[in-house]
Amino acid sequence: MKNESTRRHFLKSSGTGIATLAATSILPASIATAQPTAGSSGDVSVWTTGGEDRLKKQSAIKWKAVHGAGGANTVVVDPGKSYQEILGFGAAFTDAACYTFNRLDPSARKTLFHELFDPAEIGLSVCRTCVGSSDYSTEAFTYDEGDPDPELTRFSIAHDRPYVLPILRQARKVNPDLFLFSSPWTPPGWMKSNKSMLGGNMQRHYMASYANYFVKFLQAYEAEGVSVNAVTVQNEVDTDQDGRMPQCTWPMEYEADFVRQYLGPTFEKNGVKTKIWIIDHNYNLWGRAMGELETPGVHKYTNAIAWHGYVGKPEWMMRVLQAYPEVEMYWTEGGPEYTDPNYAKDWTTWSNTFIGILRNGCRSITGWNLALDEHGKPNIGPFNCGGMVTIHSQTKEITRSGQYWAFAHFSRFLKRGAHRIESSGAANVEHAAFQNPDGSRVLVLANTGPAHEVEVRVGQKATSVQMGQSAVATLSW
Repeated sequence: MKNESTRRHFLKSSGTGIATLAATSILPASIATAQPTAGSSGDVSVWTTGGEDRLKKQSAIKWKAVHGAGGANTVVVDPGKSYQEILGFGAAFTDAACYTFNRLDPSARKTLFHELFDPAEIGLSVCRTCVGSSDYSTEAFTYDEGDPDPELTRFSIAHDRPYVLPILRQARKVNPDLFLFSSPWTPPGWMKSNKSMLGGNMQRHYMASYANYFVKFLQAYEAEGVSVNAVTVQNEVDTDQDGRMPQCTWPMEYEADFVRQYLGPTFEKNGVKTKIWIIDHNYNLWGRAMGELETPGVHKYTNAIAWHGYVGKPEWMMRVLQAYPEVEMYWTEGGPEYTDPNYAKDWTTWSNTFIGILRNGCRSITGWNLALDEHGKPNIGPFNCGGMVTIHSQTKEITRSGQYWAFAHFSRFLKRGAHRIESSGAANVEHAAFQNPDGSRVLVLANTGPAHEVEVRVGQKATSVQMGQSAVATLSW
């Protein structure tokens, strides 16, 4: 995580508009009964969040024949123009999140996991895990801490066995197609310049050992029944957070050389099929991303950039995609702050953020901690993030954030293999359109201003939807 100032203003810079009412702390019946399928007889199904509604299914709206140009409030969907394939949506199983989930009564956790991960419900499907500790952990740890151990003779994932691995297995049981990617915040301290887990810089002479460390991690998790689909080289490669938390700086040439000379070849030698993603930080590193891809040998082992949205603009990602159209891009971190008065009601702001990310080429969106307590803990770092859901440490009451409701408007309706399609027009509402593998289409609208009507056109047919003040709507047909 970058710094307190940029995190505090992240949502203000990445989206506009504030919703008006807090989310309820129980799952509304509308979610349990809503079915994300196209309406009968060509009708359009509509779900809204805003005011008192939380992903509430509204009355279906109908298409009508139209001719001529639309007006200022018209969104035009063009299925003939197709863009990136969608992998999915989710958030992070940090050590802190897994610890928080583990504190729930098993029956309550089962109910919550059904809500979060079942494809018939919210259907979160792309989640992050940590290789060792992040700042959101019960303690700072790696899997081989102590004196230098280049042969990794004491490597152990024992810390993860009591609650991290069981939580991951339970989530995968609910959604067998759950895509997991894993990120380290720090190598073992002995591999770094300052010999500490906190801050410091990676040392070249330990790169071979560190590549084997990744392999051991993946093999150990596989042996525990948790396969990992992708890894990033380092969370936030260009900062050590002033030594305030587990973190490590990787200069550009270090990351490029590690991928092409060590990690890629070591994966190849050991038959590891896990994908490698690079950068895992902010939009303003678009130049670094291109520099690494241009380094001979790097592109052989990686075809993916991981992004955070704390600094820069999402359209900067397109600079990389225009130069390397074949490169896949994934958004891998961003979450609410538990101290934010809009924590439970900023669904429009988050929906705007997600629309901007998707309109600029990303295939997935993964938020930060899936769950924390009412104080944003466990937390050994300097930042005051909140969970996608809050689980009260004493009462175990579950509160859903505005980000949760924003995710629901995308994740519940978009299936893996969907493609974003063209949508244009209507400057007074943000929008993104998609086509699922079964041919059904989805349009997400986010209204940051006062209530108004939005016309939606596809070819020579149109329909209209009422957008409430600071509201989000998902249309499916």
